[in-house]
Amino acid sequence: MDAAAGTASAGRALVRPPGPRLAEGLVTHAARRPVDVELAERQHAAYVAALRAAGWSVRAVAPADDLPDAVFVEDALVVCGDVAVVCRSGAPSRRGEAAGAERAARGLGLRVARIEEPATLDGGDVLAVGGTVYVGRGDRTNEEGICQLARLLGGRRVVPVDVRGCLHLKSAMTALPDGGLIGVPEMVDTAVLPCLRVAPEPEGAHVVVLGPDHVLMAASAPRTAARLAADGLRVTSVDISEFEALDGCVTCLSVLVPGPWRDRGPGRTSQHPDVGFRNADGIC
Repeated sequence: MDAAAGTASAGRALVRPPGPRLAEGLVTHAARRPVDVELAERQHAAYVAALRAAGWSVRAVAPADDLPDAVFVEDALVVCGDVAVVCRSGAPSRRGEAAGAERAARGLGLRVARIEEPATLDGGDVLAVGGTVYVGRGDRTNEEGICQLARLLGGRRVVPVDVRGCLHLKSAMTALPDGGLIGVPEMVDTAVLPCLRVAPEPEGAHVVVLGPDHVLMAASAPRTAARLAADGLRVTSVDISEFEALDGCVTCLSVLVPGPWRDRGPGRTSQHPDVGFRNADGIC
């Protein structure tokens, strides 16, 4: 991994390599099937290469070979601005992942706060869009977790979103570079959302914003990728099939700490501009 000092123009990305016990990872909503660990390692390397190619400085979180799900580093850490919130997973077997993520956050010079018992919070349930933070309420994140996060992120508007039929909020929806939401309306309470663009396939709900007009998506969402490309976005697709077998998606595999491009122009914050996205294939 890139351990060079300094920050690339896009920002810094925390990733954690898959361990030898990856195939033992939790499966909640996908149909369990064998996981090819060697293929997963190659896929992860390609994912990291895509981040680097987009200008992100990749930093490695220390391996946790005894924790099968540790590769899904997003669930252990939420970064908003210069604050890193260390999560307390709703899955007890995953709580050991937090210590390494906290050390990595401190290594980036971020201010660290923690979610404390009895609260539970998975980072996959947290989607920051401008001054608003949407937080999924479901199997992994409880009401107390949402309340603690709101206190730790004082000044941001925190909106709880009930999720159903999926593992995390970001399994159901994410944000595009302009701050608009894209996802699967059947999996979220759309009544609390300003607008949601409907992804042509479920995997199209998972978007990682790499730059002001650049997104990373799974190769399993070709129709969504084509539609976003037609809208003028640059789309990079990566094959993450072995992680999808474990309820994973492209957002799960990294924690992005953005660089200065997200601070340009009115309405922008360190996350996304807080604007709506209205489209003929959206619901409002």
